[in-house]
Amino acid sequence: MRHATEGFLLVFLLLSSPFLHGQEESNAPIQIDGVFPHMTVMADGVGSNSETGIGALIPWANRLWAIAYVAHIRGDGIGLYEINDDMTMKLHPASVTGTYANRMVHWESEHAFIGPHVIDAEGNVRTVQGIKDHRLTATMRHLVDPAKWVYYLTMEGLLFEVNVETLEAKQLFDLVSELKIPEDAHPHFKGAHTAQGRVVVANNTYEEPEHIGTRQAGRLAEWDGNEWRILEYNPFVEVSGKQNPRVGAKYGNTLFATGWTRSSVVLRVLHGGKWTRYLLPKGSHAFDHSWNTEWMRIREAQTERYLMDIHGIFYELPTLVYEGRVWGIRPISTHLRIVPDFCFWRGLFVMAGDQTDNAVGQPQSGLWFGNIDDLWNMGKPKGWGGPWWKSQVKAGSSSDPFLMTGFDKKVLHLTHESSGTVEFEVEVDFLGDGTWRTYQRFKVPSGGYIHHEFPDGFSAHWVRVKVYSNAIVTAYFVYT
Repeated sequence: MRHATEGFLLVFLLLSSPFLHGQEESNAPIQIDGVFPHMTVMADGVGSNSETGIGALIPWANRLWAIAYVAHIRGDGIGLYEINDDMTMKLHPASVTGTYANRMVHWESEHAFIGPHVIDAEGNVRTVQGIKDHRLTATMRHLVDPAKWVYYLTMEGLLFEVNVETLEAKQLFDLVSELKIPEDAHPHFKGAHTAQGRVVVANNTYEEPEHIGTRQAGRLAEWDGNEWRILEYNPFVEVSGKQNPRVGAKYGNTLFATGWTRSSVVLRVLHGGKWTRYLLPKGSHAFDHSWNTEWMRIREAQTERYLMDIHGIFYELPTLVYEGRVWGIRPISTHLRIVPDFCFWRGLFVMAGDQTDNAVGQPQSGLWFGNIDDLWNMGKPKGWGGPWWKSQVKAGSSSDPFLMTGFDKKVLHLTHESSGTVEFEVEVDFLGDGTWRTYQRFKVPSGGYIHHEFPDGFSAHWVRVKVYSNAIVTAYFVYT
């Protein structure tokens, strides 16, 4: 693949050469492996104490729109950018500098919402004045009157509704209070989405108190228009699903939410009004903090093709859910890139970035243009995690399903803190439909530890662990 990329770059440079066209100089943009250096969002190098990321992308009005963000609304000179097919990029005059990572197409009004801006089908831009000074993380459909209103979520947990015609904004909730987030915790709300008659929101607060279990400030919660209900007290970062309700209705408007615990990634799925829970490995512990997750997305990258980026691993995520089960999840690659958003535009797969902040010099971030298949070359899938990390488990309990497919070599580690022998049973679901079969039983003596290496080539879609004694246990997988 590298030789093909180098060949493409050579052809590009030759075709843009001034000697080939008989010109003294060329105006063709410089491109190196999918990166156009002139398409870099930059903050001032002197006096900057922030970061400069590209929070959201949306193809609309024959252009690609990008919204840049600074941390804590500190800084100026960046905002809404429009990119044309000649690969020129310019800052829109209506730009507002802030902390924004939201985007949504509102098909009823034929407008695109990105940051605090509203863009019509011709590319004319208006700004929602009442929310422009808030850190905007998600825009979602209204429960009662989706033709005239939308919801906005802020990082501080404020939920607004905005009239799509007048752009009037009204605050509905302070979710820090509503969801009882501890006073000593820093709220960090991220994704939100509307589906199946409810709004689902994510707060990804996670620091050392969450890691050691002395505080639970993360949240996954839902609102049915009458009351809020907390689904999990773990950090969650993304909530996503079909953006077009007419299309989504044909598939049940399945909603996905991603978060994590200290031991694994958590994938929650809402389908047919029922929640299910799955566990996935972490590709890196570098994402184990509220701040380090900017912004792990689930997006429809191509028609009916979803990509999920969570904790350093890209996955294929099927949009179809049969019999209430999610199957066909497959890891694509392991990476360390911060990818605030991605989309397809003019035949190119585009990834936004959040690449350097003031800690290493002038804050700046850029875009990458390429082929979606290039994701498979970023690094072979690998990771670690498991259902239990020094967890108190009751006799007869089975863990949530843990992803097994798509990794080469697999090892399971088992230990416990009981005075007697504890028996574990490993079960596999190779069809992905919830049919479990016993793989093997393991007896771990008092104070003991064992590991099991699965045979080369062995895989199932999901694996889970069962324990036959009340115990504090650890069951942890390492995939390489």
